[in-house]
Amino acid sequence: MILNKVVARFKDGRVVKGRTNNFFPNKPSFHIMLESGSEEEVRVNNLKTVEIPIEALKGAFFVKDLEGDRSRKDKYEDVIPGGGRKVKVKFFDGEVIIGYTQSYSSRMQGFFIVPADKRSNNLRIFVVKSAVDEVTFIP
Repeated sequence: MILNKVVARFKDGRVVKGRTNNFFPNKPSFHIMLESGSEEEVRVNNLKTVEIPIEALKGAFFVKDLEGDRSRKDKYEDVIPGGGRKVKVKFFDGEVIIGYTQSYSSRMQGFFIVPADKRSNNLRIFVVKSAVDEVTFIP
């Protein structure tokens, strides 16, 4: 069983970090196994697990390391071969991410991007469409 490290960033500013093995972009929710947590948790195989509703999120950030480096600023200057179309995503909270997508569709609840910074802690991000102010394709 492969467990992906994920940071769930909610539209209301909350953040939940942990691991998941059941994220699917077409499902309404997924589960994160936490190292510590809250009353909402359910114990599964001795791990604390929280169900995350996709529509409550700004995005699901699949990361290299759960701690990350808050002082590092991504530069978004790298080319990602085979990454698809280059896109600029502006969230309603003002955050901007530039990356590459192969799966953008206005009909889906979200889409994946790979950040255009190979040194980023983010490997890929599932952007929730309802948290986005603007999507611009970059030539």
